[in-house]
Amino acid sequence: LAPYGQPRFADLLWSNVIDLKEDGSFWLDQRYFDYCAGLTMTSSKFHELFGGPPRDPESPISQRHMDLAASVQAVCEEVMLRVARHVHATTGLRNLCLAGGVALNCVGNGRVLREGPFERLWIQPAAGDAGGAIGAALLVWHHALENSRTPDPEDSLRGAQLGPRVSTDDVVAYLESINAPFTRFGQESILCDEIAQLLDEGCVLGLVQGRMEFGPRALGNRSIIGDARSMRMQETMNVKVKFRESFRPFAPSVLEEDVSSYFDLDAPSPYMLLVAPVVAARRKPGSPAGEARVGLDRLKEARSDIPAVTHVDFSARIQSVNATRNPRYYAIISAFKRRTGCPMIVNTSFNIRGEPIVNTPAEAYRCFMFTDIDALVLEDCLLLKKDQPVMAGAAAYKAQFSRD
Repeated sequence: LAPYGQPRFADLLWSNVIDLKEDGSFWLDQRYFDYCAGLTMTSSKFHELFGGPPRDPESPISQRHMDLAASVQAVCEEVMLRVARHVHATTGLRNLCLAGGVALNCVGNGRVLREGPFERLWIQPAAGDAGGAIGAALLVWHHALENSRTPDPEDSLRGAQLGPRVSTDDVVAYLESINAPFTRFGQESILCDEIAQLLDEGCVLGLVQGRMEFGPRALGNRSIIGDARSMRMQETMNVKVKFRESFRPFAPSVLEEDVSSYFDLDAPSPYMLLVAPVVAARRKPGSPAGEARVGLDRLKEARSDIPAVTHVDFSARIQSVNATRNPRYYAIISAFKRRTGCPMIVNTSFNIRGEPIVNTPAEAYRCFMFTDIDALVLEDCLLLKKDQPVMAGAAAYKAQFSRD
């Protein structure tokens, strides 16, 4: 939401809420928060300072909300940059690793990469609390069991595909048990070409393949995918599939070798944790009417030749894809590039708002049937919505979500 606003509350934050030192250390006035003793993040003192209580769920988003988001984001980025600079000055090291929930702030990460003094940046893909599981396992492996460290020079997590998977035989058994029509492909290249054709035709696809990703980002194994060139794709995915606010941007999954042709980024971003600007050559000049738009109305203006993944500030949250980390996903995007010339697709997590990312074939099929997803890929099997029998409860489920 921050790019829709102006950071007009930043000075209030600096003068009342946070005291930031040059070395990145900071102090928060806890009178403005309630997360330690209550069930809410902010307190009545915070609400009084910023002109009102928190927004009620599903209520309209005002310019004040947008400006407050922009202000908090600006302060957060400055804290991140000062911490990074202090660490570099203290250690003299060239490489920086980030973890913790704030490391999921992709815009801040992008600024640290571009403006910070480090040469290389690596961000833990499960950077929230769940990522502590990796630290616990490594602590036992290296300290308790005294195993030596043999780090991969590029990425020891190798795509973060650490979760469960299902076999095509399991998928077929489930689909047959519910009498769901499907086509099973014996050759991966043919399936990838079929997926590329559906994407080119404007279809939204659910994709389940391989082991589930570890962390909050779907990286092509439990994803909903679409055509990044489509002006309508962002709104379609948000409103008709995810049942959430239409302003939320989606990430481009782009072939690693083509990243620099579209984005101002010269580093890999395999875990969708870096935001970078769309290069000037891909941007579209704004119309007078578009320049006059404010707030969420700015969504109506195409900003590049990949509008579905270009935010209102010409930025994008990038996932770079190579054949080593995810061969099947790479093959799908490559097939789309051969067909259209575009080396990227839209990627968002395969779930409905408020629900976890799908894992089993049954969860994927239910999400497929309860939304406006057009096709579903389960390992080597392809299902088309138009061929499926009506699923009880789908209409009532959709009706419970209001539109912004």
